[in-house]
Amino acid sequence: MNSVRPSCERLDALSPYDPKYLPATCLLSANENPHDVPKEVRTEINRRLKTMSFNRYPDPLANGLRDKIAEANGLERENVLVGNGGDELLFNIALAWGGPDRTFLNVPPTFSVYEQNARLTGTRVVNVARREDYTIDEDAVLTRVAEGDIDYLIVASPNNPTGKLADEGFLLELLDATDALVMVDEAYFEFSRMTMRPYLAQHRNLVILRTFSKAFSLAGVRLGYILGNADVITQFIKVRQPYSVDAVSQTIAEAVYENRASFERGIVSIIEERTRLVDELSKLPEIKAYPSDANYILFRAEGAPSVWQGLYDRGILVRDFSGAEHLTDCLRVTVGSPDENDRFLMELKQILIERRRA
Repeated sequence: MNSVRPSCERLDALSPYDPKYLPATCLLSANENPHDVPKEVRTEINRRLKTMSFNRYPDPLANGLRDKIAEANGLERENVLVGNGGDELLFNIALAWGGPDRTFLNVPPTFSVYEQNARLTGTRVVNVARREDYTIDEDAVLTRVAEGDIDYLIVASPNNPTGKLADEGFLLELLDATDALVMVDEAYFEFSRMTMRPYLAQHRNLVILRTFSKAFSLAGVRLGYILGNADVITQFIKVRQPYSVDAVSQTIAEAVYENRASFERGIVSIIEERTRLVDELSKLPEIKAYPSDANYILFRAEGAPSVWQGLYDRGILVRDFSGAEHLTDCLRVTVGSPDENDRFLMELKQILIERRRA
């Protein structure tokens, strides 16, 4: 039979997630770490991979890595779960706490995958938009959760793509105000130096998401983890794919996590460069740069698509959010190496000069 029946109806209104990857000589669009894994850590990774059995299945739950993460955070293995990137764990929260007749609260603009996953699982989505300065409308969120029908919500802190931390006092008030599962996405916490980890014991409805992709330079490996109450972790385990974290990724991540101090110099460099980039962007009258606690900066430029194209024509790829709701004329640039940042600033200034002359 040369035909196939339609897929699930709820896919009709969805488009595949598009990271908008394009080839360029200066990649500043995906919030990647500009520094690769340090040489000494790479040497240790290679040593361990030489002794790994490729013909055997990996530890299904990556317990060796779970133990290392738990110890570093003053927790037990049962409070940690590793996933195939943070993306798997974001999908798993929708599988475990979402579904038909269940409700997810979202605070856009934020990472679009949150809402995408909810809709994929047939979960009702309630959007409480951020204020014009991209801070959370805290009163509106608390008022909405007080209705009692929210099953889970995700708050990125720092928020992607807008860059700022959520207020700690608000998050604590939110945790007290609802029995919904509250995921705080801390994918960029190494650049913010702020975490909700101290509050896990007092709040059974708190789960924290982190990743190896950013500060630990492992975007190409795909590994993330969550911290939470043991009962919550058990529910995540029920919906995860078997062997979702392969043996190679587990081996690499264990070596990286044991040597995470080696990444500190690079993290500090990114934080320093972030400050420099915001300062330089703020000097440009056509640009509005938003403060950031992450490794990227959101900025507004009139005619953003043409600015994006001008940068791309010069070999620089940044992320264009100008067509997204709430993000008119906004672009996002990843904090790169000092040389990459210099190049970005030089070319951006040249584009603006040419526009003034036109």
